[in-house]
Amino acid sequence: MAVSWVVAAIGVVVSLLGYYLTPSAWGFGIMGFGLAHVLLGILDMFRAPSRARY
Repeated sequence: MAVSWVVAAIGVVVSLLGYYLTPSAWGFGIMGFGLAHVLLGILDMFRAPSRARY
Protein backbone atom coordinates (compact mmCIF):
# COMPACT_ATOMS: atom_id res chain seq x y z
CA MET A 1 0.00 0.00 0.00
CA ALA A 2 2.90 2.35 0.71
CA VAL A 3 4.21 1.93 -2.82
CA SER A 4 0.86 3.12 -4.18
CA TRP A 5 1.11 6.32 -2.15
CA VAL A 6 4.67 6.92 -3.35
CA VAL A 7 3.67 6.45 -7.00
CA ALA A 8 0.70 8.79 -6.59
CA ALA A 9 2.82 11.42 -4.81
CA ILE A 10 5.50 11.33 -7.49
CA GLY A 11 2.74 11.67 -10.06
CA VAL A 12 1.47 14.81 -8.33
CA VAL A 13 4.95 16.34 -8.34
CA VAL A 14 5.51 15.51 -12.01
CA SER A 15 2.05 16.83 -12.91
CA LEU A 16 2.80 20.13 -11.19
CA LEU A 17 6.09 20.37 -13.05
CA GLY A 18 4.25 19.78 -16.31
CA TYR A 19 1.63 22.35 -15.36
CA TYR A 20 4.28 25.03 -15.00
CA LEU A 21 5.69 24.10 -18.44
CA THR A 22 2.22 23.98 -20.03
CA PRO A 23 2.57 26.43 -22.96
CA SER A 24 4.98 24.03 -24.66
CA ALA A 25 4.30 20.56 -25.99
CA TRP A 26 6.77 19.15 -23.46
CA GLY A 27 4.66 20.55 -20.64
CA PHE A 28 1.52 18.77 -21.81
CA GLY A 29 3.44 15.51 -22.19
CA ILE A 30 5.01 15.74 -18.75
CA MET A 31 1.67 16.65 -17.17
CA GLY A 32 -0.01 13.66 -18.85
CA PHE A 33 2.78 11.38 -17.67
CA GLY A 34 2.29 12.60 -14.11
CA LEU A 35 -1.48 12.25 -14.26
CA ALA A 36 -1.07 8.69 -15.51
CA HIS A 37 1.09 7.92 -12.47
CA VAL A 38 -1.52 9.41 -10.16
CA LEU A 39 -4.21 7.28 -11.77
CA LEU A 40 -2.11 4.11 -11.61
CA GLY A 41 -1.19 4.76 -7.98
CA ILE A 42 -4.85 5.17 -7.03
CA LEU A 43 -5.91 2.08 -8.99
CA ASP A 44 -3.17 0.07 -7.29
CA MET A 45 -4.68 0.97 -3.90
CA PHE A 46 -7.91 -0.82 -4.84
CA ARG A 47 -6.18 -3.97 -6.06
CA ALA A 48 -6.45 -7.03 -3.84
CA PRO A 49 -3.09 -7.87 -2.23
CA SER A 50 -1.42 -10.93 -3.63
CA ARG A 51 -0.66 -13.83 -1.33
CA ALA A 52 2.90 -14.33 -0.19
CA ARG A 53 4.57 -17.24 -1.96
CA TYR A 54 6.72 -19.35 0.33
